[in-house]
Amino acid sequence: MQLLSDRILSMATSATLAMAAKARELRGEGKDIIGLSLGEPDFNTPDFIKDAAIQAINDNYNSYTPVDGYAELKEAIITKFKRDNDLTYTPSQIVVSTGAKQALFNIAGVMLNDGDEVILPCPYWVSYSDIVKLFGGVPVEVKTTIDTDFKMTAAQLEAAITPKTKMMWFSSPCNPSGSVYSKEELQALVDVLAKYPDVHVVSDEIYEHINYGKGHTSIASFEELYDRTITVNGVSKAFAMTGWRIGYIGAPEKIARACNKLQGQATSGANCIAQRAVITACTESPDKVKYMIDEFKERRDLILGLLNGIDGFKCNVPDGAFYVFPDVTHFFGKTLKGKTIHNATDFSLFLLEEALVATVTGEAFGNPNCIRISYAASNEQIIEAIKRIKAAVS
Repeated sequence: MQLLSDRILSMATSATLAMAAKARELRGEGKDIIGLSLGEPDFNTPDFIKDAAIQAINDNYNSYTPVDGYAELKEAIITKFKRDNDLTYTPSQIVVSTGAKQALFNIAGVMLNDGDEVILPCPYWVSYSDIVKLFGGVPVEVKTTIDTDFKMTAAQLEAAITPKTKMMWFSSPCNPSGSVYSKEELQALVDVLAKYPDVHVVSDEIYEHINYGKGHTSIASFEELYDRTITVNGVSKAFAMTGWRIGYIGAPEKIARACNKLQGQATSGANCIAQRAVITACTESPDKVKYMIDEFKERRDLILGLLNGIDGFKCNVPDGAFYVFPDVTHFFGKTLKGKTIHNATDFSLFLLEEALVATVTGEAFGNPNCIRISYAASNEQIIEAIKRIKAAVS
């Protein structure tokens, strides 16, 4: 009898975590690796949030929490949704989870049956496809290119919809491309989806505040889609709270209740101290973390300027998040330092081994022509990393 399930054997390992593990292994061997693979802000959690956590400890918050989150936190999230996204939710529409990733697992678990199709505009966040497949869904990839800023058009969306289409999952700002859908671009997608009332949307907005001027629009703010959209968010990125593990959704009540039911059999409620701290994060103005956004924008401009100085890297200008997603097909078929580069995976491994810089292959994000480079690092690290890359490919 087979020891492990077909389900786990068919699941891919997270490429971002795998690359980070490989980088740690090489560091352990004494190699000076610059890590530009993980999507993790290099800032400390702001003091006003840490102070709230310390206060919660002193106030003896140490018991099991409600499965869907503290009532006070749900109210803070409702306030945040109204203030930042023009979305109106009630407490029964909010579910707090152990990170936005668990929220996505919950959604897939309560909505997908075997054979249900989920449209994924490529590139997409590395875990979408495997989460969908884990629950019997069928990922339907819609290819985009750097020439369209990696954004799906209305015509592409319409062509991808079939009688089996259950959902569309996307992120804006996008991980890995940094692309941001404008209100007009979302309107075009909404016009298509309005014709298909059974298709629901998962809108991953974890990077909403890391936005460099285009502005953020939630697709649920379009009246036609409010009742069919699950808005996923959290505090990991904008508030530099990756390890605190708090995500949340705003959703139609029936879906939220189902997610609450599933979570009750999995992890129950999220961490009590982290939840109390997130009440403060959601209540305070996003302006309190603007210093981080300003720094990320400077780094974006820095890394683009450096990459554009390397022959073979083709970059667009991302409007959000903290990634660049250059097309590196120029190197395919070439031999660099005795190694033949067949695809983005080969190129990413070449950069790790020869330049000692950790990136992530675009293959993991549904785009085999690109690599993802995170600029959530210091200016000094960015400058040194791109210098090494340039030397390795010259």
